[in-house]
Amino acid sequence: MKALVHKTRLQRALGFVDRVTSRNATLPILSNILLRTENGRIRVSATNLEVGVSSVIGAKVDSEGQVAVPGKMLADFVRSAPGENVVLDLKQNTLSAQAGSYRTTILCFDAAEYPITPKVEGGHQYSVPVGILRQLIGSVSDSIASSDSRPELAGAFLRFDNNEIVMASTDIFRLAERKAVGQYATSSSVIVPRGTISELGRILGDIDGDVMVRVADNQISFSHEEFEIVSRLIDGRYPDYRKVIPERALAKVLVRRDDLENAAKVAALFSSSISDIKLECDGQGLRISGKNSSKGEALAGVEANLKGDPFDVSMNFHYFLDGLKAVQTDKVILEFTGKGSPFVMRPDTDERESVYLIMPLRS
Repeated sequence: MKALVHKTRLQRALGFVDRVTSRNATLPILSNILLRTENGRIRVSATNLEVGVSSVIGAKVDSEGQVAVPGKMLADFVRSAPGENVVLDLKQNTLSAQAGSYRTTILCFDAAEYPITPKVEGGHQYSVPVGILRQLIGSVSDSIASSDSRPELAGAFLRFDNNEIVMASTDIFRLAERKAVGQYATSSSVIVPRGTISELGRILGDIDGDVMVRVADNQISFSHEEFEIVSRLIDGRYPDYRKVIPERALAKVLVRRDDLENAAKVAALFSSSISDIKLECDGQGLRISGKNSSKGEALAGVEANLKGDPFDVSMNFHYFLDGLKAVQTDKVILEFTGKGSPFVMRPDTDERESVYLIMPLRS
């Protein structure tokens, strides 16, 4: 393989795939990325056996070839090297890379040993605007269970219906759901693994256009002109989470999101070992406090509009701040549904669009 590629494009492609590489003692080749020429272009790809990410970039290819190269080493070289172009030259299992006055030779693995990322074919296909997919992931990613003790909760629930797309997640202690309008000819629902959601959210950060989502058998793919992600799906049935979303509230509070976030952060400085803060609301406004026997205490008042009965509730401040990040509007509606019942956060623009629940702490 010998090819000349634009440095910025190569750096971007390496950035897409590099984080997927894993440190695996039994399969050290997974710490590498695969470079392969195809039809006058270079495909850059990586997999950790759960998710595979690839990106195709234009190149001036003088000779064809493929190789598994240590991803971080190549990415660090390309990032630091000067010039606009990088020349890649493979001889046996040694890759030479040159950019400007910089040159390196990297010992590589045989590409034939690299795991093949399967192609998702058939099934159902959906086109989703990047902006909508980014919002869905931003709203639910923090609430995905970090433990695999219940495999069905270690991913995000994704559903396509005739006129909407829905994504939801829960780790038992909190729950997030986000909906968006869409027109889809077929319906389907799947559970997408936590790692796949994380990588997709990262890659979508500065991407525009539409993403083609394909669901088939036990796999899902997300395709864009700049990248493709292929992932396995989680087997099992996602719990009927909508049963725990309260239908009525004893009190509703409208408050500015930034004010609420700042007050919560101040109170969190003095939270106890269980990361608790306390919210109290009456006709005088909303107060958020934290108290720690070894540090002290703090109280922050926030202007708020209360409808309903006064209330007080304690909760984990990490979950509370994650909820504010998930709601993503200038003003937030807080709903108190009773002692021991879920505390609800919604956007003030459309209460049906997004919902975030936190289970309160015992007083």
